[in-house]
Amino acid sequence: MKHKMLAVLALSVAGVAVGAISALAQTVKIGYIDSIKIFAENKETQEAERQYRADVQQWEAQKQRYEQDLSRMGEELSAQSPMLSEEKKAERKLEFQRKMDEYKRFMDETFGDTGLAARRNKELTQPIVDKINKIIEKIAKEQGYTMVFDVANANIVYADKAIDITELVLSTLSTRP
Repeated sequence: MKHKMLAVLALSVAGVAVGAISALAQTVKIGYIDSIKIFAENKETQEAERQYRADVQQWEAQKQRYEQDLSRMGEELSAQSPMLSEEKKAERKLEFQRKMDEYKRFMDETFGDTGLAARRNKELTQPIVDKINKIIEKIAKEQGYTMVFDVANANIVYADKAIDITELVLSTLSTRP
């Protein structure tokens, strides 16, 4: 009886070991890219950067003109204030405030989070990013990579759908209280 239990136990252990070995047989191949290097050395990215810098240079020049105008207006208001009537002072202050509001609007519309500069940057770089992502996916599939990371920003840039356990997690969530 004792020998039969040991034999069953040994077979069970062997079965678990075989299962573990077959699980290990599914090779996981992981690769990585350095997106900073790719962007730095890619001719298309360099051209997009050149175009973007030229656009920003124009917006910066416009910003400087606003700042110079505001500075000049402020200096004139301070210098002439003692000689101006209250009505003229109020008029000049209102004019200065309008120019300041115009400047703030320009800054927000141009350099804000969703401003012209951000949109232009995306317009120039998104097609390049899409192209790079397609190339990464093609290489990963052809060479059997399970996952590809970007070391520059610690993101996953490609993952084989076979290792996606999202549905398993969702089904487990829905069946457990």
